[in-house]
Amino acid sequence: MIRITTSDTWVETSAGRLFVKRWVPIEQVRTERVPIVLFHDSLGCVELWKDFPETLSAATGREVIAYDRLGFGLSDPCPQALDVSFVLDEADNSFSALLQALELQDFIALGHSVGGGMAIACAAAFPERCGGLITLSAQAFVESCTLEGIRQAQQAFARPGQLERLSKYHGAKAAWVLSAWVDTWLADSFSHWNLNESLTQIRCPVLAIHGDGDEYGSAQHPEHIVSLVTGPATMEILPDCGHVPHREKPGVVIGLIEVFLEEGTDMYADRGSAENRE
Repeated sequence: MIRITTSDTWVETSAGRLFVKRWVPIEQVRTERVPIVLFHDSLGCVELWKDFPETLSAATGREVIAYDRLGFGLSDPCPQALDVSFVLDEADNSFSALLQALELQDFIALGHSVGGGMAIACAAAFPERCGGLITLSAQAFVESCTLEGIRQAQQAFARPGQLERLSKYHGAKAAWVLSAWVDTWLADSFSHWNLNESLTQIRCPVLAIHGDGDEYGSAQHPEHIVSLVTGPATMEILPDCGHVPHREKPGVVIGLIEVFLEEGTDMYADRGSAENRE
């Protein structure tokens, strides 16, 4: 088993500080392997990835980087409500600052749920630097079952003591985190949101993983993702799996990612870097 070392750091942005955690293999077989950057879901944060980043780092021999978006986890509070364009804005704002602060030249983008949408946006915004895109239960457009799942979650969080579950991870920002998810997605102004334009700009290899019992999105999402990207794309629908495949079926997900990464994402990233230097 590859041993992993971890470190915490902070990235300064114009809107506030971002908390970042890094998992680095001590005995990396190939030190030039492109690192994996994780994008968390609507209620998530670094801590809620649990042991997935360490397991992923050990299995792939790559550095894994996760960060709390502004307003989440240990990062600074977000000073305002989310804009309709918040998924695309992540690429231009926080993620751009992360790349610069950590001096990352190339990256593999891996996102869960709305974080999968942000991974798509970042892969599209930095096509010459993204060597691969992996989505877990990502939403690429607004679907009725997604909204119904959010409404049910809203009712559940209204029960006594439920908001405290979020406070454990987000502290005093918990109410904002819940509102950022529920109010943004259920707003009329968000009803026509989609990632079509970003998807058509993606040239790197893509792996779209989705559970067949996902309560926040049907298989139409991974189908949509692989149909619009211009690079090689693979869709994996996991049986008997809900919205959190990396927690429900971690061995299967890690195995799929290992195979995907060994099938040429490094060569693609190397070629992209070379082309960019010419």
